[in-house]
This record gives sequence, C-alpha cells and structure tokens, in this order.
Amino acid sequence: MGSSLLSSAAMFRVLFLVLNSLWLFPELASAGITRHYKFNIKLQNVTRLCHTKNIVSVNGQFPGPRIIAREGDRVVVNVVNHVPNNVTIHWHGVRQLRSGWADGPAYVTQCPIQTGQTYVYNFTITGQRGTLFWHAHISWLRSTVYGPIIILPKKNVPYPFVKPYKEVPIIFGEWWNADPEAVITQALQNGGGPNVSDAYTINGLPGPLYNCSAQDTFKLKVKPGKTYLLRLINAALNDELFFSIANHTLTVVDVDAIYVKPFKTDTILITPGQTTNLLLKAKPHFPNATFLMAARPYATGRGTFDNSTVAGLLHYEPPQKSSPSASSFKNLPVFKPTLPPLNDTSFAANFTRKLRSLANSQFPANVPKKVDKRFFFTVGLGTSPCPQNQTCQGPNNSTKFSASVNNVSFVLPTTAILQAHFFQQSNGVYTTDFPATPIFPFNYTGTPPNNTMASNGTKVVVLPFNTTVELVLQDTSILGIESHPLHLHGFNFFVVGQGFGNFDSKKDPPKFNLVDPVERNTVGVPSGGWVAIRFVADNPGVWFMHCHLEVHTSWGLKMAWIVKDGKLPNQKLPPPPSDLPQC
Repeated sequence: MGSSLLSSAAMFRVLFLVLNSLWLFPELASAGITRHYKFNIKLQNVTRLCHTKNIVSVNGQFPGPRIIAREGDRVVVNVVNHVPNNVTIHWHGVRQLRSGWADGPAYVTQCPIQTGQTYVYNFTITGQRGTLFWHAHISWLRSTVYGPIIILPKKNVPYPFVKPYKEVPIIFGEWWNADPEAVITQALQNGGGPNVSDAYTINGLPGPLYNCSAQDTFKLKVKPGKTYLLRLINAALNDELFFSIANHTLTVVDVDAIYVKPFKTDTILITPGQTTNLLLKAKPHFPNATFLMAARPYATGRGTFDNSTVAGLLHYEPPQKSSPSASSFKNLPVFKPTLPPLNDTSFAANFTRKLRSLANSQFPANVPKKVDKRFFFTVGLGTSPCPQNQTCQGPNNSTKFSASVNNVSFVLPTTAILQAHFFQQSNGVYTTDFPATPIFPFNYTGTPPNNTMASNGTKVVVLPFNTTVELVLQDTSILGIESHPLHLHGFNFFVVGQGFGNFDSKKDPPKFNLVDPVERNTVGVPSGGWVAIRFVADNPGVWFMHCHLEVHTSWGLKMAWIVKDGKLPNQKLPPPPSDLPQC
C-alpha cells in the first residue's frame, strides 16, 4: 500500500514538473521531429514530346520526390552527386534561421557538390506552413531538378479554412528537347537570347495540346461535392503563368507558405519561385463533362518566349451505379478555360492587389513600422561589350545582353561568399560597396538613356543584425519595360506598396499598406512600375537576391546581402558543417 502511494506521489511530481516545463517553455510542447531524406543525383532517360533524352534527376524521378514535414520539424537531406555536373540544392522559401550553410545557391552560401561528393543539408522549418519547393541552384539544372516541399501545420492545429478532402501538388515546369545547359552556354557565348522551351509541363507532363503528348497528361480525378487543396508551384525557368480550370472557381488561401485572406477567382497569376494554395470545390453532382486546367505565360518583355499552353484534365468520378471505362470519358464534352491575354498587365496588378495577410491574433502580420535603412534598386536589362574579334547576337548585333541591379551586373565568385564572410577572407571575393541608390538617375520608365552598358562586380550590402529594411524595386525601360519576379533568400518580406511609373518618395509612401500587406519570399516587380517591401534583417549570414527568370539571373540580375551576427549566442551564425563542399 505504502509502495503504491509512494509511486503515485512520485508520478504526480513528475507530471507536475512536465506540465510546469511546458508552461514555462511552450516551444517544448510543439517541438517537431527530424525527417531524413536521401537525394541521389543521377542521370535518367525521360521521354517527352516523342523525344528521349538523358536528364539530371533526383532518385531517377521527374519531377523529384516530395519533402513532407510539419511546422517545427527538422529536415535532414543527404545529397549524393552521381552525375558529371556540379550540383547544389536550394530549399526555396525556407527561412534557414541560422542555417545559412544549408541554403544552397552555388558560390553564395556553398561551393558546389562535385561528382562523387556528398553534402548533408540540415535545417528546421520555423513559422511556416503551406507549400514551398526545392530546386537545383546552379546554372540551368533546375529545369529538371525540382520537387515540392509540403509543410503541414503542427499536430492538432487546424487550417484556418475548411479541411480539404484531399491535397494535390501541381508543379509547373518547362521542357527543352535540347540540353538546357547547352542552351544557356550557347546564349552566354554569343550574347543573344537563349532558345525558348519546347513545352510547359504540369507535374512533368506536357498534356494534350502538344504533339505526341495525349498520353503524357496530368489527370486529377475528383468526387462531386468534395473540397480539394491544390498546392501550386511555378518551377518554370523563364515564364510567369496564368492558370485556370474551366467552369470552376478557385479560392486563394495561402501564398509562399503564408496564409492569406481567402478570396475567389477564376484565374491566378504565379511567377517562377512563387507558390499558391487554392481550394477547389467540386461540383455537387456528376457533370457529364471533362474540364481542362490550363496555364500559359504572362509575357511582358520584347524577347521571344514559349507562347504555348500546358493543360491537364479534371475528371469527375461517376455515380457508383455506372462505372464508365476510360474510353467513355473520351466521349464526354471537354470545356476549356479562358485565360487572360499574354500581356495583360492590368490583370496581373489587380490580382496581386487582392493578396492580403490574415493579420489576426493567431497569424499576425508583424509589419515593420520603423525603418532603419532605405534602399532604392533599379532592375532591368542592359548590354555589355562584345569581345574583340567576336560577333555577338545581342542588341544591335554588336553587344551582349546583360542584366543588373542598380546598373551592377553581379559576377559570381569562385569562392563561396558565406565562407569568405565567416572566415573574414573577403579580399578578392567580394566588396561591400553595392550602391544603395542608382549611381546615374534617369527617367526609369520613360525614354531609355543613350548608354545601356552595365558595370560588372561582386558587390554586397552589409546590414547590422536586426536592421529594419525598406527596399523599393523599380523596373526600367533601358531595353523595354518588363516584369521581374525577385526572390529574396533567408527572409520573408511584406509587400507594402506597388504602382506604375517611377516611384515617388514623397507621394507613394503615405499610401503604403502597413496593416495587412501580403507576406512573401518572391514578388513580381510590375512591368513599367515599382514594388516596395519591408523586412527585418534578423537572420545572420549571406543572402542571395535575384530575378527568378533564370535567363535574367544568368545575365547578372542578382546581388547579395550580408547580415552580421547579433550580440547574443542565438543571434550568431554557427560554424560550417564538416562536410561543406570546397571549391
């Protein structure tokens, strides 16, 4: 009896200590688990458009495998390179809080994983839930090396919208019959624009609107009356996309792994690097029809682009009494969606304005109100000189295409910037004199200047820890106005303002939305306009910012921020892992 009472009392004390610990340290109650993955980078034969080629893949899959985790989980991915190409993997949109060594852009946070080498990416997902994606971050390898990151809420935490019957990743890509590495290598050599892709894909499949592709079609089968969560990812290299499903309304609930105020729409715009979660409510009864889901580009530049359309099929499961064969589905009428015109900038602007953070007590929008540093960056295309004794195919057939931020076309070093920063060996790797404003102001969206040449350099901006930043990104008309999806590594940011024409530092800031602006990691700089973002530099390390149109990145539309360590131990970047690849 005494023994039993003693054990009960001891158990009560243990339970009290546990509960007290959870009350004092609530993060212990929601601590995640560690999820392990292995990525074997290998060559794989894949056939699309009746064309078979050897592609770089992960585990022989195209697209690659899903990463599935909950908010708060640690993710460990062992990447083994079995191909001749150098490889890195970027976990696009993951904050990488104090884990910058795992971010992945080649020569920015790491040297590439060379043939036969292994590197373990190790990071924790903090404060994010929704959809992100991973992709190669070197040259144009992300044309085939990409896959979804599915972030579920913490256990027993519901979605702030109706629970879906099923969740379906839909990832857009681009397919070249040629080797994309050869495509960009040739373009950089001759200075002209690269050959455009031969098709767009949905989950790796071109669909019935392309030759020889009726069998290579993504099909989504739904049950009448059910609600589906579609996790859309734009992994295409060079094109923003309109997307719609014929005769169906979509509800936007999440972008870039951040919940938004739900709104209904027939069509969405999604730029490369962005993700969008949509609720699809199936029709209440079997409709005796099939519906196309289709995507095609939103194109604003002067250059050539792939103006084709990718489509998948939305099938309804018939009533159980009648179970038609696959052939009978072919006899059903097929409805096609109406997508906006290719250059519909008005739709693009109106759609992005509808995006708003939830901004409630559970999911607050912590918009920085006080700004420590303001930056004004122009982005756009320009030119660079044609080497002597060489014929170039850029503007006027006498120059090469170039792209820049504040007229600096970024040159990747041969040593990773993060390593040089951490070991204080920046000499010969980078300089810290990136201009905070354009060196040569002009009418940015008006008559182009006579001099279209961009300068070259590996220049960075250095920020003290916890600096609050306001950054205005201004499109330029040097070689024609054009939309640019800009991606910032290491941070989410709030999109506090946008507009057309030149940004006015006196008239525009009073109209900024500081209450419920959308929070993102990739934003489209409007064609012929500007966008203003704010973020807090609370993540020590080196963070890449670049256009997510891969051709523009290849031409130099990129730069880097260095955020210095804070004073406290948990505000400092840990040393690199022992297996960090060396150049």
